[in-house]
Amino acid sequence: MDPRFQKLHLDPDLPTPLYHQLAQRLEQAIEAGAWGAGEALPSERTLADSLEVSRITARKALDRLAEMGLIRRTRGSGTFIAPRLNQSLTRLVSFTEMLSQRGHTPRSQWLARSLGTPTAEESMRLGLGADTGVARLKRLRLADEVVMAVEESCLPQTVLPEPEAVETSLYATLEAAGRPIARALQHVTAVNANAELARLAEVPEGQALLKITRLGYLADGKPAELTVTYCRTDYYDFMVELVR
Repeated sequence: MDPRFQKLHLDPDLPTPLYHQLAQRLEQAIEAGAWGAGEALPSERTLADSLEVSRITARKALDRLAEMGLIRRTRGSGTFIAPRLNQSLTRLVSFTEMLSQRGHTPRSQWLARSLGTPTAEESMRLGLGADTGVARLKRLRLADEVVMAVEESCLPQTVLPEPEAVETSLYATLEAAGRPIARALQHVTAVNANAELARLAEVPEGQALLKITRLGYLADGKPAELTVTYCRTDYYDFMVELVR
């Protein structure tokens, strides 16, 4: 028996249904790192045989984990641990850096990289004239080939002259060009996915997403980046440390 199963203690004498107990134990084991992101979980049959429960119990437990976003099922391939991000709200870090630090494989699926002029809101937030050139980036942010977020960025063309130069990390590109983002202000709110966002994020229309609006500043205090990111709530957590 897989030694990890030995820690999934189920008690049939408890009033809590076995499938609920199993889901809780698996959730705790996943959070503790017993199974890593992208790793395959045992099949329903293996799980049921190893723990001496019915396949219905194993299936209901896995269904619950899928609803929580802890696992993802791929037809014909199996059940895998889903990537999950716990992002600090007090530290400025790029999506690519954050994923790499946690052992995930980051990737961007580009939807658009172009030059244009700012909208009224972009002009106001970035302190730009209506005819100032800006670089626009729109992409899907993926971790281990799972869509985590839809992201749109706008930067003055003086900061990012060639949007095509950004391959994976915007912050790494800016740092290499000698124009790093030194600090940023973020506003987090909840929105419901419209048809377009739902299609891109691969979620049902109307599902709640976290909308993060970030305004980044250069070391001289000038605003240089306006990024709006729509994050899937089943894969994203945010953490802030409070000190008394």
